[in-house]
Amino acid sequence: MSSQTENVFLTLVNRHKGILYKTSRIYADSAEDQEDLQQEILIQLWKSYQNFKGNSEFSTWMYRVAINTAITYLKKEKRRTNNQAEVPQHFEIQHEDYNPSKDRQLEIFYSAVQELKPLEKAVIFYFMEGMSHKEIGDHLGLSEGNARVKLNRTKEKIQQIIKKSGYEF
Repeated sequence: MSSQTENVFLTLVNRHKGILYKTSRIYADSAEDQEDLQQEILIQLWKSYQNFKGNSEFSTWMYRVAINTAITYLKKEKRRTNNQAEVPQHFEIQHEDYNPSKDRQLEIFYSAVQELKPLEKAVIFYFMEGMSHKEIGDHLGLSEGNARVKLNRTKEKIQQIIKKSGYEF
């Protein structure tokens, strides 16, 4: 692909880099695994970018790739692929102003999310992105009502996990 294509891709990814952070925090627990997952998501985004037709928002497409990659990554038991050579080595996501480790509540929340099932993690991820019940359902192949129920049950489950950990709201 051309350097212009590469620049457009990097601009779009940097604009929506929060998706990378949130996905990695939800699906990986250690900082090292989070970095590995972010790299894997970047690789998959780059490999499939030529198939992005613009029929949806870039961020919508990025969500799908990120979550699918995270789920696949976990299923492979975190075995790394050797596809890094296909990705330009100068891909770098800007990390300014992002340091969630300072926020204890956020750490506790992400710790609780680690105990969720993959579908529950996806529901919470989309909810955190401000998506409506209908949008969550559309992304996950659920009806709007089913997405609402799944989200409410998942929120309750997170609260129970946090309560069991001894943390007070």
